[in-house]
Amino acid sequence: MSGPEPSIQELSELGQQLRVDVVRCTHKAQSGHATSGLSAADLMAVLLARHLRYDFADPHEPNNDRLIFSKGHASPLLYAMFAAAGTIDDEELLSYRTLGSRLEGHPTPRLPWVDVATGSLGQGLPIGVGFALAGRYLDHLPYRVWVLCGDSELAEGSMWEAFEHAGQNRLDNLTAVIDVNALGQRGPTRYGWDTTVYATRLRALGWHTVDVDGHDPEQIDRAYTEAAESGEPTAILARTVKGKGVSAVAGAEDAHGKPVPDLDEAVAELGGRRSITVDVPARAPAGGHAMPGEPVKLPSYEPGQEVATRTAYGEALVALGDALPDVVVLDGEVSDSTRAGYFARAHPDRFFQCYIAEQQMVAAAVGMQARGWTPYVATFAAFLGRAYDFIRMAGVGRADLQLVGSHAGVSIGKDGPSQMGLEDIAAFRPIYGSTVLYPCDANQTAHLTSTMAAHPGICYLRTTRGATPVIYEAERSFPVGGSCVHRAGENDLVAIVAAGITVHEALKAADHLAEQGVPARVIDAYSVKPLDGETVRDAAARTGRVITVEDHWPTGGLGDAVLDALTDAHAAPRVTKLGVASMPASAEPDEQLHHAGIDSSAIIDAARAQLNQS
Repeated sequence: MSGPEPSIQELSELGQQLRVDVVRCTHKAQSGHATSGLSAADLMAVLLARHLRYDFADPHEPNNDRLIFSKGHASPLLYAMFAAAGTIDDEELLSYRTLGSRLEGHPTPRLPWVDVATGSLGQGLPIGVGFALAGRYLDHLPYRVWVLCGDSELAEGSMWEAFEHAGQNRLDNLTAVIDVNALGQRGPTRYGWDTTVYATRLRALGWHTVDVDGHDPEQIDRAYTEAAESGEPTAILARTVKGKGVSAVAGAEDAHGKPVPDLDEAVAELGGRRSITVDVPARAPAGGHAMPGEPVKLPSYEPGQEVATRTAYGEALVALGDALPDVVVLDGEVSDSTRAGYFARAHPDRFFQCYIAEQQMVAAAVGMQARGWTPYVATFAAFLGRAYDFIRMAGVGRADLQLVGSHAGVSIGKDGPSQMGLEDIAAFRPIYGSTVLYPCDANQTAHLTSTMAAHPGICYLRTTRGATPVIYEAERSFPVGGSCVHRAGENDLVAIVAAGITVHEALKAADHLAEQGVPARVIDAYSVKPLDGETVRDAAARTGRVITVEDHWPTGGLGDAVLDALTDAHAAPRVTKLGVASMPASAEPDEQLHHAGIDSSAIIDAARAQLNQS
């Protein structure tokens, strides 16, 4: 299918071919969401043959349109499109959902034409907003962003965060193609085929809407053309039949997530196999954003100064922005507190206010990093929990994100437990490929903030609200996976492993214990993941006693990271884990640390208890 624009009849035939390939690959796998692909086949056939601009030979071409399947379970349809475009052969198409195949049950970037992982509903459109923001404000390129959505996922709050954000920013390069097939996983969707409900809400949020019969290629074609000319983000509200074309499953409530019952019968009903190929045109090549960069001149602080690590983060961000033109910052309306506001004042063209919509904030960053930008995302550590599924899926998609959680732990003081991140280390450690960093002073923070820019995967930096003493020289390096050892001697009787705010408590405790004739080694485990296991194991072997102390719940944090590192130790040391012992309330920071059982006095008591047990 090349040369002149395909006719409406040819578009219909392409839609049927996509359906045939959907039922074939799901039948071969004996799993997969056939009916979800069948309903959207005509929508995607028209897009592929007439409106998508994409160089399949160069998926990294900056000017390519972006296509995201927010309803990622319709992956068989996406793979059928790739087959029609000539990028995968029939053998690979039929490898769907098999060991070693690139064609996974839900799309991931293992395929070069897939930018982000989808499959957890409600994520594709927010990520599409990130792509559209990049196209409009960063890349300054005319590519369009197409997102195939399902009506079931319109119940997700993240979708409405995306709709509102796109409307406010008038992202007319974004089109949401909504497959309103009126059936979910277990029965009818909330509003069925009543597309006026969606249209009313979307128009109120600044979207242009077009209502179409999702099986009429001529209507679909006109709608896509209208979307490109609307001057607003556009939602194509397409009324479809789930399982369209195969009478055995069409409109059936119990057919979700299953192959068709009889492959031969379904293929015959769809008119048999076809061999249509689509020569998808590409936009004129674009150079993309040039990122030469300069040496980073990080802020430096004198030992003995009192500086909050959140402040050092903000000042380091400005330095990164000065040197690296690919660095962008996203905020959840707390930039005064996180100190990301410093970057906003210095580089307003690369600062994005996402308001109190943490899911959209992280999703936008995922889209931006897929376009080659380096996004730093900051909010209170506690509030990143709102976006946890987006962070988890970013790990699935091997995204590179720089996430920063401020106001961590009880040391924030009087605000109380609703504002205290006490679960964040435990949440980030299991994320695939994640790195968890928890600096204790300003120079360490500045160095690690800079390190994150080039570090792969999901990087999480934990910062502290209150000022803490600077204890390291500005010239010192802090590699990921490293640690800093203090008060080390040949006769140490106990090793104290701390990070962040508790490093200062551990040093005070070690000084007090030394006065009592108890030499204690202190390890600043600023890299919680990967942990410097070698240093921890060496300290454990030399002392036989380990105390971990953290401003975090005792479960899943630094203490458990240390226990993991000691799993293969030749001789198991005595280990005491100190973490926040009970639900905090409002109090001064030093009162909070004492009440939580993680201040210097608690460490001293733990050391004495261990020695008394010997």
